[in-house]
Amino acid sequence: MTTNFIKAEPNKLSKLNYSVLVEAKDNGYQATVWGLPNCQVFATTREDALHNLHALMNSRLKNVEIVTQELEPSSSEHPWMKFAGMFKDDPQFDEMLADIAAYRRELDAEMVEYYRKLDAQQGEEA
Repeated sequence: MTTNFIKAEPNKLSKLNYSVLVEAKDNGYQATVWGLPNCQVFATTREDALHNLHALMNSRLKNVEIVTQELEPSSSEHPWMKFAGMFKDDPQFDEMLADIAAYRRELDAEMVEYYRKLDAQQGEEA
């Protein structure tokens, strides 16, 4: 896979929205950025906790750059494609397919007989 960076001018990026988990604790409130457990604050009031978390996020994002990346799938061939059709000219291929079909019919007949016996046994027990 290849990665392409999508270039955007710094001032033209949209606002960053983040979800905050606010929990009431015994002696105040804990505010945590959802998905970023190391971004959390404690305060005595809910409003102070949200304000402090906002200040924490602003200070953390002050010297960072938010970059959007785009992944392109690799264009490599499917690994099994090199084997597709490799026996098309083999004179025994049709015979092998016939043997596989005959064996499948044999297994199916065995299963039909097994289930017939099982049904008969359950009928005797009832």
